[in-house]
Amino acid sequence: MIRKRTNKPSDIRTPLNRQENSRGTIKQRFQPMKRKIVDDPEDFIEMPNKKEDEAEKENTVRFAALGGLEEIGRNMSFFEYKNEIVIIDAGLQFPEEDTPGIDYIIPNVEYLEINKRKIKALIITHAHYDHIGAIPYIMEKLGNPVIYTTALTKAIILKRQEDFSNSPKLYFEVIKNHDIIKISDNIEIEFFGIIHSIPDIVSALIKTPVGNFVYCTDVKFDYDEKGNTLGLDEFKWVSQKGIHTLFLESTNAEVPGLSASEKLVEKNIEDIFKKTKGRLIIGTFASMLTRLAEIIKIAEKYDRKVFISGLSMKTNIQISQNLGYIKIKKGTLLSLDELHKYKDDKILVLSTGAQGEPSASLMKVVTGEHRQLQIKPGDTVIFSSSVIPGNERQVQSLKDNLTRQGAKVYHSKIVDLHASGHATGDELKQIIKLVKPNYYLPIHGNYFMRSINAELAQEVGLPKENTLLVDNGQIVKFTKNHAKATEEAVPAFYIMVDGLGVGDVGEIVMRDRRLLAQEGMVVIIATLDRKSGRFLKNPDIISRGFIYLNENKELIEELRNKIKGIVTRMPKRQAIESDYLKSLIRDQIGQFLYNKTKRRPMVLPVVIEV
Repeated sequence: MIRKRTNKPSDIRTPLNRQENSRGTIKQRFQPMKRKIVDDPEDFIEMPNKKEDEAEKENTVRFAALGGLEEIGRNMSFFEYKNEIVIIDAGLQFPEEDTPGIDYIIPNVEYLEINKRKIKALIITHAHYDHIGAIPYIMEKLGNPVIYTTALTKAIILKRQEDFSNSPKLYFEVIKNHDIIKISDNIEIEFFGIIHSIPDIVSALIKTPVGNFVYCTDVKFDYDEKGNTLGLDEFKWVSQKGIHTLFLESTNAEVPGLSASEKLVEKNIEDIFKKTKGRLIIGTFASMLTRLAEIIKIAEKYDRKVFISGLSMKTNIQISQNLGYIKIKKGTLLSLDELHKYKDDKILVLSTGAQGEPSASLMKVVTGEHRQLQIKPGDTVIFSSSVIPGNERQVQSLKDNLTRQGAKVYHSKIVDLHASGHATGDELKQIIKLVKPNYYLPIHGNYFMRSINAELAQEVGLPKENTLLVDNGQIVKFTKNHAKATEEAVPAFYIMVDGLGVGDVGEIVMRDRRLLAQEGMVVIIATLDRKSGRFLKNPDIISRGFIYLNENKELIEELRNKIKGIVTRMPKRQAIESDYLKSLIRDQIGQFLYNKTKRRPMVLPVVIEV
């Protein structure tokens, strides 16, 4: 059931977001936490505790994050009261250096799968992949609960579902700012709008018998031309509700000062428009819909036609246009196939790939693989995005190649061309002061970010014991006058998506992939005479990523002699067990190669018995 709040603040803005990612900690990625893992669903509901009063036990809200507390991405949390569970977000994490070959990393929903009969709602705060990306992979396991989200987020989720034909049909309840959902007799949720870099983003005020909880996902402040802060009224409103615990993101907790204003970014981009005589190419995230809308307005002002390069950006803009979030004049948006019809000073190309992704549009332009667009002298390229940590080298290479081909390149180190979608430390402190929670639990960020965030709360007057730092999977118990991080945990280690496989790649496979990437491999193929117990011919040696065979003939010959020596030293007239022989070859050849090269390639013996 949904109803509207009547005393709605006068200046509620429909806010916005951007896809930002950074590297997470490697702690407990693949293995369960060293805590008491709760397997039986009844264990989580009534863990025995002699010190806990029975009445208090009945009035306890339990919280756990299945991702997002030790990394940027994979955001998914749940609240549980008695036999009712409410889930917030279901995001993915992009692969890292120590997860080679992986497409995505998603939350482990093992506990929720066991308890799917208790799930009352899945709330999706906004349409970025680190908040929606896991949906196609987990909904069936969760019992396909109703998704409560905004119209834009629903449309983007459904568009992505088209790539997953075997996924169950999704059921939505579209919500707006200050809609109130009566989940059950015990839980009620009221949504309120915040500012990010994508329209239709909401936070949740979760009302329970224990108290009111505010779960505030990605959030930023913006400023008008006079420097006045926008987006504060909602936090002033929520403070009147008496907040038990505030959950607030940590992405930019360590960044001092105030965020750059989107108005400043737009002004700087417009200044480049004014002085550019050739073609303009702007690279940014496909999800930066607010900024994309403003850039299109600037293009219309300076009579430039807009061409979109990148399927995800084209799709997002089309969805936003259909829902009225982006208004574009007729004749502004054109197909790239018409690019050649217009003079250079009439062209603006909006492109994905500002992170230097090999398969993205901007990289294809640089490499000459793009069918309609190539760089030429006189082009101007604007990078209107931050560099995701870990992408620095490929972004620098992209800039180098654009410049070599004659383009003028602008980026944020030259002039403010990007404003983060995440509040700075000083802005987070403003939110905490306005909301005035009794307890504070930093979310969305690795441990260092969250510890800084906890210190921010203490700086504005919250006692240290009232700020909670927990890990993925760790259970937090809330009663009316208390909050406690327990030693109990639900499974929250990495579930990896590799092609069509979900969860079938674990730590052992990752270890082998990392070893192959770092040290290479040596394959030894030996044909063994079962009667004599001797090799019929010299073993064949294959090397990949270890040494180049043609340049190391002496080492290869030594290697062959070493392999033959292993068999020679074995007792005669005794049948040789092939598995035992493979084990000997693997161990002794591995040590031999380390002694010779100080490297440890993966040794794969293949013994053929004839």
